[in-house]
Amino acid sequence: MTKRIKVFLLLLLAVSLLSACQEKLTASGKPQVVRVGVFKNVTHAAAYIALEKGYFAREWGDEVKIEVTAFDNGSDLSIAMATGDIDVGFVGPGPATTFFLKSGNFRVVSGSNNGGAVLVARTGAGIQTVADLKDKTIAIPAKGNTNEISLRMLLQQAGISLGRGAENAHLIVRSPADTLISFRQKEIDATLVPEPWGTQIEKAGLGKVIADWKDIPPNHGDYPTVIMVASDKFIQRHRDIVKGAIKANMDGIAFIQSNPDQAYDLINNQLKKYSGKGMDKSLIKASLSRLKLTTDVDVKVMEEMAKVSIDARYIKGIKPEELDLSPFVDLSMLAEVKSGK
Repeated sequence: MTKRIKVFLLLLLAVSLLSACQEKLTASGKPQVVRVGVFKNVTHAAAYIALEKGYFAREWGDEVKIEVTAFDNGSDLSIAMATGDIDVGFVGPGPATTFFLKSGNFRVVSGSNNGGAVLVARTGAGIQTVADLKDKTIAIPAKGNTNEISLRMLLQQAGISLGRGAENAHLIVRSPADTLISFRQKEIDATLVPEPWGTQIEKAGLGKVIADWKDIPPNHGDYPTVIMVASDKFIQRHRDIVKGAIKANMDGIAFIQSNPDQAYDLINNQLKKYSGKGMDKSLIKASLSRLKLTTDVDVKVMEEMAKVSIDARYIKGIKPEELDLSPFVDLSMLAEVKSGK
């Protein structure tokens, strides 16, 4: 049992002991505070627009205070969701699935975007195609995240195994920002990262994209990379608030699709707020051009990705043939919002 999992279980126990605490409500019965989790990443564009345009506040009312926490990775956000530290969150399916299978106390309620990751090879590394990744060192942003799952599937398609041998590909963890330094120092040969990092590497003259987002598995790039999750208790107590969050996310997607030029500045405002620095608009544009904004969630694709996590032993205690993520995905509220209920 890893240290992170031990900490998670202790936190979960602490939350269960405190579950009797009375939630503070407004006079109309709404929660006084709704805690929202996002990433410091442009792939969370729909959530950023919903925050910047006030869509959450519009749906929930002025009496509800919105507390936003920006996370660096999906594992931390998923732990915060499972332990009750946030009510609604935007996260990748990889870590969310892993921690759902441990806690079983939060659900996927909507999609937000699909795809958006690219495989970049370092200039001078002798890599032209995926088949050239044998005996090469490849960076991923975090262990067990969606990008690693995609990389494992991509390598498997090319008949390449991960390992230490000369015929294997070698895996290393580097944050997307650190990949620029690692490319310059020739520490790594390639990386599978979400945009805009691939475009940044290309613009710096350090590498080139050799597998665009539609070439990244599963499902030819059309796989969930950002989903909306909500805790079971919050859904039970405040279903209408969750539906409001789904509507805000939906309207954020619609705004970006209808007003892309306006959206770049608004997204950048949120990036500055939560990451401490903004981003060139051309990079935001490149990011949005390499993903599919959608509220749809394909459970079968999520299961395909989860089976890779099982094979990699990130998910334990369950066999691939036993996996069923249908209890994890509750799209009933999304359906109600779409039908105007």
